[in-house]
Amino acid sequence: MASTTITELNDRARDIFRVVVENYLESGSPVGSRTISKLAGFSLSPASIRNVMQDLEELGLLAAPHTSAGRMPTELGLRLFVDGMMQAAEPSAAERAAISARVDTGGPIEEALAAATSVLSGLSSCAGMVLVPQREVVLRQFGFVPLSRHQAMAVLVGQDGSVENRVVAIPDGVTPAMLIEAGNYISARLSGLTLGDARGRLAREIGAGRAMLDRISAELVSQGLAVWSEDGERRPVLIVRGQANLIDQGAAADLERVRQLLEELEDKEEIVRLLDSAREGAATKIFIGSENKLFSLSGSSVIAAPYRGADGRVVGVVGVIGPTRLNYARVVPMVDFTAQTLSRLMG
Repeated sequence: MASTTITELNDRARDIFRVVVENYLESGSPVGSRTISKLAGFSLSPASIRNVMQDLEELGLLAAPHTSAGRMPTELGLRLFVDGMMQAAEPSAAERAAISARVDTGGPIEEALAAATSVLSGLSSCAGMVLVPQREVVLRQFGFVPLSRHQAMAVLVGQDGSVENRVVAIPDGVTPAMLIEAGNYISARLSGLTLGDARGRLAREIGAGRAMLDRISAELVSQGLAVWSEDGERRPVLIVRGQANLIDQGAAADLERVRQLLEELEDKEEIVRLLDSAREGAATKIFIGSENKLFSLSGSSVIAAPYRGADGRVVGVVGVIGPTRLNYARVVPMVDFTAQTLSRLMG
């Protein structure tokens, strides 16, 4: 059953299967034989169509939720449709313009990634997700602003123009002049380096007696750099936007599924692992229902595509999650275009 391919179906079965899937994805309701018989291009009686649908059900491609109801595609049927029959529709000019405008803001890359998930969520009516590139900030300028006898505000300016603040504890005996000296040292000697490289150079210069800092100032500089390095390692690498889109008009009839999906979205580590698996392919990947363990209970689908950095290597993944009744033909190219837009931005 799992090995069924489109080529194994005759023309009549393929046509009826395609109509059932497309109508179900559009309406969310099972499709009956009488509905199909009224469509242009079908000269078959409802009884003949029912016989074909029964054959497709025996192959595991369709299912009947109720005895008297029509048929709807199974997860296996959706997989067969997506892989062998779906005709993807390119994003419209308005959709492409909306994605490009929201992503290319000229600000820090994290803002662009958050914007990408938001616009993708809005256009697809799904929840948008993106894996943030794991990268270290490159220093441009660094300074300390005194707050009290034992605390200072460390201000870091990155080469990408990003500005971040952290409150740090300062050693006893540190004066405002020492804070200025420490900030000037970092800006002058360590600018252009990643945080890891800056910490390494500082350790070598202190070890060789070339740091031009007294012991307390050197301790202050080390502590300031350490705060950012440790924070970067703990920084969330997943952005999720648009969970509210999952509670759509059809959700009232299936609140348990929606509740389960929202719970699953709280498991950030599992989602990261899932999206990470999309790094391996060059194209957009589609996970349908129980094909992925994490979302098997809610019966949800994930569409994800990798995006690349300046050197062409994959640095992250962007995608959406929604019910298996997604408009795959529209959403797949949309996710792919967003990934291409992010790749151009990162390049």
